[in-house]
Amino acid sequence: MRKPFQQLGGKLRSIREQRNESVADVSGAVEIDIDVLEHIESGAQRPSEDILLLLLSYFDIHDDEATSYWDLAGYSDKPAGQSHHSIFELNQPVAMLMPVDLRIVYTDMVNVASNNFGVVMNFMQTAGPNNQPLAVARIGMSREHAQSVVELLQQTLAQTNQPPKMLPADSQNKKTNSRKEDS
Repeated sequence: MRKPFQQLGGKLRSIREQRNESVADVSGAVEIDIDVLEHIESGAQRPSEDILLLLLSYFDIHDDEATSYWDLAGYSDKPAGQSHHSIFELNQPVAMLMPVDLRIVYTDMVNVASNNFGVVMNFMQTAGPNNQPLAVARIGMSREHAQSVVELLQQTLAQTNQPPKMLPADSQNKKTNSRKEDS
């Protein structure tokens, strides 16, 4: 298997190991799948610009050193006239804007990753010619919040397993209807 980003992946793995953190710790902290981080560290996959920025920020890598990682990922090859500034050089906060979509998306599988920082749930749906699982929603939360979600889900499912409750016949309503019929 070709590993075009082996040098970048090796440097990222080395930093993680120096910090005595597991792949699960780092993937949970930057909210990416463990498999994705493993592929990045092996050099088989180039991280997206956003993921690389998250990893550099998480590992507290600044300025020239961050630029070298950016170069290893191949993101510095901009056409002439376009300058590249890392988020550290711009001193700007990072914000992710996501459109609000109120449609309900049904999924056929869930991947859950948990560590000391929290829980990330990846709701996936098989699609495409090879039925590859694609993430349709990703949700991260604290461990405490995840526990309350589990409890709420159990309560809701328990309610749907009970037969529906029938309202008692309203004797007052029957008297009113019978008076109208007598008239």
